[in-house]
Amino acid sequence: MTGFSLQAFLEMAEEISAVAMVAYFGGCVAQLRGRAVYVQFSNHKELKTDQSHSNASASAQAALQAAQAISNSAGAALVAGAGAALQPANGGTEIQVQGGPNTVLRVIIEHMLYPIVLDVLYSIFQRYGKVLKIVTFTKNNSFQALIQYPDTGSAQMAKTALDGQNIYNGCCTLRIDYSKMTCLNVKYNNDKSRDYTNPTLPSGDGDAHQLLTSGGVLAPPFLGLGSGLASPYGVGVGGVGLPAFGALTLTPASPALRALAAPPLPLATVLLVSNLNEEMVTPDALFTLFGVYGDVQRVKILYNKKDSALIQMAEPHQAHLAMTHMDKLRVFGKAMRVMLSKHQTVQLPKEGQPDAGLTRDYSQSPLHRFKKPGSKNYQNIYPPSATLHLSNIPATVSEDDIKEAFTKRGFTIKAFKFFPKDRKMALVQLPSIDDAVAALIKMHNYQLSESNHLRVSFSKSSI
Repeated sequence: MTGFSLQAFLEMAEEISAVAMVAYFGGCVAQLRGRAVYVQFSNHKELKTDQSHSNASASAQAALQAAQAISNSAGAALVAGAGAALQPANGGTEIQVQGGPNTVLRVIIEHMLYPIVLDVLYSIFQRYGKVLKIVTFTKNNSFQALIQYPDTGSAQMAKTALDGQNIYNGCCTLRIDYSKMTCLNVKYNNDKSRDYTNPTLPSGDGDAHQLLTSGGVLAPPFLGLGSGLASPYGVGVGGVGLPAFGALTLTPASPALRALAAPPLPLATVLLVSNLNEEMVTPDALFTLFGVYGDVQRVKILYNKKDSALIQMAEPHQAHLAMTHMDKLRVFGKAMRVMLSKHQTVQLPKEGQPDAGLTRDYSQSPLHRFKKPGSKNYQNIYPPSATLHLSNIPATVSEDDIKEAFTKRGFTIKAFKFFPKDRKMALVQLPSIDDAVAALIKMHNYQLSESNHLRVSFSKSSI
């Protein structure tokens, strides 16, 4: 019908959610029943139900339902169809939108021509926040997953960025909405489910046991797939950058597909790190830096290629975190490359074998950040940044003391700030990420007093 258009309002729970929604649909035009849907901000600050307009047209109600289906969250953005001018519809009728986002996402994978394993989902979704738990299962003959974040903001960002995206070209489409559950109860850590806050869970037998979430969703084994972690990443899926889903093309004859179809391989915990500054790097430096993202068990700088090293992490997801956050990170002036290794463990040198101190075992180190199940450190993992988070500061240490400690080791401090409610923690800003990386390596575990050693990590905030 020429000139006919439908409009609706959505009120988001938070302004940042509305900004994310408008930004997302500013880069792509949604299609609803063959018509374009456009999104922009409204002049209204909130929506109120007007009882005098309770008989608003069925068309407006349908538009509202359609908009809710697109965002599946409450929103402060205006949605209009078919290129219409955006203005209050039906004489200014405003409809109160109920409900809001959740920390648990339900993911359905459509057109799944190639198998998708749990660790591929983890690598994709952890780019938008710390993934706490994942449960995969089949329902109505479709592969589905429940993914839990620690906060609604991370879940909103992941849903906004990933809903409708393809993992591989033209297939494996992600359809994402909010689950009715607020928390997942994961019983087993295996290739069907994983609780990343509790690495001590048993693996179960995968067949005789049922993987059950708190909401009663049954998750039987999916098509007999194993973990297959080394398969997709070993052939470059991780290397091309998973956010650019459309950039990855797999053909039926490609080595990638042959690897995906191969028998399950053990979960990878060993990383191959290359392009290191061999004049500066040491096993202790790599232990400290990679220890931000997991508990490093062993480090081996290669004897005949000292710009490369093998690093063994305690858990597969820790290896993934390190690879995701530190591949191409500049360390001591060189862009480090990080990828999964084909090795399952880092071998210690045999007794009497020359090693020149290039291999170290850190399995019993007291500096592991994640050895306690459910450690709060899991909730504070962030990408490298120019601002460092300092903790374990004794009351006797002042701002000047800390600045002096950094300055003596050659670092320039741009800004410093104690936490207002807890002077045991502070933020310190360096001139660049390169400087912050070097400062973290040199200042983590720096002795501040007889009983206090400084703890340093990357911060999500800036000063």
